[in-house]
Amino acid sequence: MQVASGFVMLRGRTEDDQPPKRVDARTERWREHRRKVREEFVDAAFRALDKFGPAVSMGDIAKEAGAAKPKLYRHFEDKTDLYNAIVDRVRDLLWEQVMTSFDLTGDSAGDLVRRAASEYVLVVSRQPNVFRFMLHSHFTQRSDDADRALQSARQSARRAAELFAGVVDDESVRVENVQLVIYSIFGAVASATDWWLGVNRLEPPAMTAEQFADYLSETIFALVAASARLHGIAIAADRPLHLAFSTL
Repeated sequence: MQVASGFVMLRGRTEDDQPPKRVDARTERWREHRRKVREEFVDAAFRALDKFGPAVSMGDIAKEAGAAKPKLYRHFEDKTDLYNAIVDRVRDLLWEQVMTSFDLTGDSAGDLVRRAASEYVLVVSRQPNVFRFMLHSHFTQRSDDADRALQSARQSARRAAELFAGVVDDESVRVENVQLVIYSIFGAVASATDWWLGVNRLEPPAMTAEQFADYLSETIFALVAASARLHGIAIAADRPLHLAFSTL
């Protein structure tokens, strides 16, 4: 081995020129198997939540999956790991459900908000115990669990803000400002959903799904409009998103 021009030379070849390491096929197969089994356990968790409600246990979930509880713990570090996987599934489900309902170039700003609220409420209505579980889960007990959920919300807000700013393509609309209002919307919607569902409410909700969607759309648009006004921007609810913003 010799040192030349600041690089470590190995038989005439620099470390940067080394061929890529061969991927172990067995490792890849195990990784794919582990991913598949984890997904199957999350599927079982959704079914168990539908049966047993937000007080579901790890044993309930393992039984629903047709597996022994030790196998569940072989694929999830603890309850929090499974909780996070459920949250990730719901996040991806909501993103797909809401975004596929949009025409970002043709729909008016008001229509986009109303459709987002309606699609969100539709998902909540289909899986109420999943949302009760996420809001009041006994699976999250460590102090860093809230930090993990907070980070996930921030990432989702950033993703939505970048998409929104890209569609608008207006220098007056900054990603950071959009991220803040989306983050605020997440908090308001989560609190309202908690009220609408209740923790273990037996009686019908105080609002119908349609009324709740209307309430959310009004709340969301009010937050967006207020944030825009603070930055000297007006929003025309009846115009397409890329034409809806103007300077006050």
